[in-house]
Amino acid sequence: MAWECLQDGVAGYADLSHLILLHLIHIPFALDGEHKSNFESLVIHCARFRNLIPVSFVLGFFVSLVVSRWWGVYQSLPWPDTLAILLATHIPATTAEARRVREIILRYINLTIALTFAMVSPVVKKKLPSLHHFHAAGYITEEEMRAWENLEENNSQHKTWVPVVWACRAVDEARKEQILNDTAHRILIGEILRLRGQCGSLMGWNEYNVPLVYTQVVTIAVYSYFFFSVLGEQFLDPNIAHPSHTIDLYVPVFALLQLFFYIGWIKVAEALLNPFGSDDHDFEFMPLLNRHKEMVVLLSEQSRGALTPKSPTDPSTNTQSLNLKYIDEPVHVYYDDDDDQDNNDGAGSGSVGNVIPEA
Repeated sequence: MAWECLQDGVAGYADLSHLILLHLIHIPFALDGEHKSNFESLVIHCARFRNLIPVSFVLGFFVSLVVSRWWGVYQSLPWPDTLAILLATHIPATTAEARRVREIILRYINLTIALTFAMVSPVVKKKLPSLHHFHAAGYITEEEMRAWENLEENNSQHKTWVPVVWACRAVDEARKEQILNDTAHRILIGEILRLRGQCGSLMGWNEYNVPLVYTQVVTIAVYSYFFFSVLGEQFLDPNIAHPSHTIDLYVPVFALLQLFFYIGWIKVAEALLNPFGSDDHDFEFMPLLNRHKEMVVLLSEQSRGALTPKSPTDPSTNTQSLNLKYIDEPVHVYYDDDDDQDNNDGAGSGSVGNVIPEA
């Protein structure tokens, strides 16, 4: 990993070092007489007309477009957390049927997200290249695979929408079985369709990229500007009063600053142009899939008491009422009889609900 980062850095800034060296090479010192006079005229001409290249406008607009596209991709990433919380809220029962409804809806949504990621990310596609790999990962059952294969025979389009239909049907069946009411049905269907829209947006961002010709124009404009800067920033004879060269620096400091800023900008744009790849700065879709699988289990916990603390008015709890104090006031920790006490300099571990400000 460290070697790959080093390779990227060396390859990315090799052209930058070359341009800096060209800035520091002073050609007039190798010339004399008429050749030196003609070259100085060329330097003045390049310094005057290089600013006709709108490099700031072209590069700034390009970077703004690329960053906006990168941010749009991030906002399109589907997160099943809200749906999991809604299911745990509207289907709070701990029966086997209620638990089955929650699990199957969230599995369908995770399947949709995984299929979408496999379409846009070569890393996920390498890990989950076929439907059998999705079955081995626990996203789809054998019966659902057979239904999927029947659809493949009749339709050549992508099938990321199929698990969404299955999830909507599961919600509809839960309403018919009176596991949830009409309001919950409408809310859950709306959230499922919103996730489908995010998956569709993500595939759209992947399919339609910034036009290649625009990237080429920006690259040519930037490097052309610095090619003429190499000539336009050459050190001139201070004994000759050249127009617009009242102060001539041996080291072109401001030209080097421009070089750093513009090349840095274009390197940022190149890094963010395609966030679906396998580079270090691209989105990591496989850890995101693993995170989604863990979070839907946690947030849709079938046991209400596992995530919900006891109410302060519950007679079964022995915690005292909390009197809020300023943060700089001393706090004393009371332990339950079953808690392990570790008194190091007056500090210990106990239930969060038993942290009582000192009166």
